[in-house]
Amino acid sequence: MYCCNCCFPSTDLGFICVLELKWLLAYCANSRFTQQELPAWKPILTPGWVITSFLAIAMLFIPIGLVSLFASERVVEIVYRYDQDCVPEIYRGNVTSYIQNPLTNKTCIKNVTVPKKMEAPIFVYYQLDNFYQNHRRYVKSRSDKQLRSGEDDFSTKGCEPEAKSSSGKPIVPCGLIAWSLFNDTYNLLMQDKVLKINKKGIAWKSDTKVKFGSNVYPKNFQSGGLIGGGKLNQSIPLSEQEDLIVWMRTAALPTFRKLYGKISVDLEAHETITVVLENNYNTYSFGGQKKLVLSTTSWIGGKNDFLGIAYLTVGGICLFMALNFILLYVFKPR
Repeated sequence: MYCCNCCFPSTDLGFICVLELKWLLAYCANSRFTQQELPAWKPILTPGWVITSFLAIAMLFIPIGLVSLFASERVVEIVYRYDQDCVPEIYRGNVTSYIQNPLTNKTCIKNVTVPKKMEAPIFVYYQLDNFYQNHRRYVKSRSDKQLRSGEDDFSTKGCEPEAKSSSGKPIVPCGLIAWSLFNDTYNLLMQDKVLKINKKGIAWKSDTKVKFGSNVYPKNFQSGGLIGGGKLNQSIPLSEQEDLIVWMRTAALPTFRKLYGKISVDLEAHETITVVLENNYNTYSFGGQKKLVLSTTSWIGGKNDFLGIAYLTVGGICLFMALNFILLYVFKPR
């Protein structure tokens, strides 16, 4: 404990304080902590412990990897790339003019075959390749404040160049993310009957309930001379426009899938699905690709072999190391 007179060692009280301070410093300098004499425990890496540890990790990781791969193999996917197939022959040499001309027919009809039985629910995705939604300026080009409340239409900071219309009115929703909304459409037919795609419940509840307000309506959206993507219904609040909500949850990688809808009926093996799609979205100007994906799921999600391969790789390395240590311990003991 320090006293106010420690700065005046000429007094008796100050002299006592100086002595106490010197004693405290000497005590701290010779404590068990500063001398690194605290009790400690560290494992002794004997051959038995090392071999047991590697075997335990291998026995844990290899089964998990096998189960993950098995679950991934059970997922049935249909992946169809249509960006090249849906360009008329006369426009193959100038695809950009085809996609940018509003008068050209964008309807495309193709058939896909179900490889195996697909049990409901079946998820319909669109996949884009070489589209960098993670670009810094693109990610920042939005106004969360504007999206949450209908009273903040003028909160367009950071949304340039899609902040205001040519007449100076605020664009809702503003920014490049909303402006570039994906606008290809898919209709599925099977045996001349419409295969309904349910587009409700495809967005996160946290987005529909919190991030996008129920009193926010589109205003002056896609009203400029350069149209980026899809248009929005001005009579429906943003919290109910789930296509937009899904699109605005930006992807981390240049190849990504976004949920388009769900199919609630089973599809039998070898059945033919007729896909009637509108090829509206321009990926040709930047060398992108568009794919339609129909997929079932398992307990690990969609089809993804990476998790299983990663577990098997780590487990295999540990098993290899354990066997090496066993051989060294048996044939070359210390």
